[in-house]
Amino acid sequence: MTERMNDKTVLVSGCFDLLHAGHIAFFESAAAYGKLYVSIGSDDNIRLLKGKSPYFSQEERVYIVNAIESVKRAFVASGSGMLDFEPDLRNLEPDCFVVNEDGHTQEKERLCEELGVQYVVLERIPANGLPDRSSSQIKKELGFPYRVSIAGGWIDQPWVSSVCSGSMVVASIRPTIDFNDRSGMATSSRKVAIELWPDRLPEGDPVRMAQLLFGAENPPGREYVSGSQDHIGLLVPGISRLYYEGQYWPSRIDTTADKDTCDWLSDVINLVPLEPRPEGYDPLEVRNLEYEWVSKLGLSGRNCWQSILDHDVNGLGESLMLSLKCWQKILPATVADYAMAELEKYASHPGATFSGCGGGYILVASDKRIDGALKVRVRY
Repeated sequence: MTERMNDKTVLVSGCFDLLHAGHIAFFESAAAYGKLYVSIGSDDNIRLLKGKSPYFSQEERVYIVNAIESVKRAFVASGSGMLDFEPDLRNLEPDCFVVNEDGHTQEKERLCEELGVQYVVLERIPANGLPDRSSSQIKKELGFPYRVSIAGGWIDQPWVSSVCSGSMVVASIRPTIDFNDRSGMATSSRKVAIELWPDRLPEGDPVRMAQLLFGAENPPGREYVSGSQDHIGLLVPGISRLYYEGQYWPSRIDTTADKDTCDWLSDVINLVPLEPRPEGYDPLEVRNLEYEWVSKLGLSGRNCWQSILDHDVNGLGESLMLSLKCWQKILPATVADYAMAELEKYASHPGATFSGCGGGYILVASDKRIDGALKVRVRY
C-alpha cells in the first residue's frame, strides 16, 4: 500500500450482525483504499428498518468489529433511517465511501456526489478458498419459506370477496433473504409456523398443513383474521392462484410448480426496500367497497396468473398496477403517500405495487436490472 493511500480515509456502514468471512473480506478490500472507519447500525435503527432486533447488541458488534486488524475504528452510527451513516459521513469527511454491490443504492451515490466523496462499489468476492457468505444465508431458518403476494391482495378477506368474488396470486419464496417484519411478507404467520414445526416444513399435504396453520394463527375470538393466502403461500410450493367467494378459505386453488415458470418469475420480480409500516398502523381505517373496484381487484389476480403462465412481463406489470389502483380506491389507507412517491420512480418499468399495506417493499415487474433491488427465488 502506498504512502498516499495510507493518508486517505474510508468509511463503510452496515449492521454487521453475525459477522462472517464475507464481512472480513469486505473490510480488507475497503481498507485497501485507506484508513477504514466503520459506522455500525444502532439497535434502535435496525428495529426501525427490519422490525426486529439484531442478534448481537450494538456494543457487542462495535467491540467485535474493532478487533479486526483492517479496521481503524468502529462506532455506532449517529443517524437513523436507510442513510443512518449520513451524519458520520459529513463529520468524518472521508475520501471514499465503500459499499458492496448488494448495498449499492442511488441515494447513497447521490449523497456522496453531493459531498464530494468518492463512491466505490465492490463486487462481493469471498476470501481465497472460502465459500461466499452473507448474513441472510446464515440467519435464515432452515426449510421455512416466505410468501409474496403478487396481485389481487385483500380479495382473500370475506368482507371484500362477498362484494364480488375474484382471484389473487401468491408465490412461495425460498428463505435466502432475511425479510423485514411488518412488510407484507407473511412474517407473522411464518413465526407461528416455526412455533408449530421448528426449523422444518411439516410433512403431508401442504394445503392441509396450511389449513392447520390458518387455524393456529386465528383462534376463536380474534379481532382481525389473518388471510389464508398467507398460510397457503408459505406452505404450498410454487405459484398459486386463489379464488375467493366470500369465505375465509378459497373455493379453488390453482398451483404451478413448473421450474421454468418459477425461475422466470424469480427473474422478473424485484423488491426495493422501504421502511416497514409503523406499529399501530391501521390500513382499514377507510373502506370504500364499491363493486366496480372489488371486481377489478379480482380481475387483477386473474390477469396476473395468466401473465405468469405466459411469461409475459408486460401483462404482469399491468396486473400489478391494476391491483394497486384498486387498493387506492377501496382501501386508500393501505397506500401511503411517501411510498407512492418512491414507487413512481419505477414508472419506466412494466409495473409495480407494494408487498403489503403501507409499503414494506416495492415489488417491480421488470426484466431489467434495478439498482438496490433484492432478488427472490420462487420455491418449487
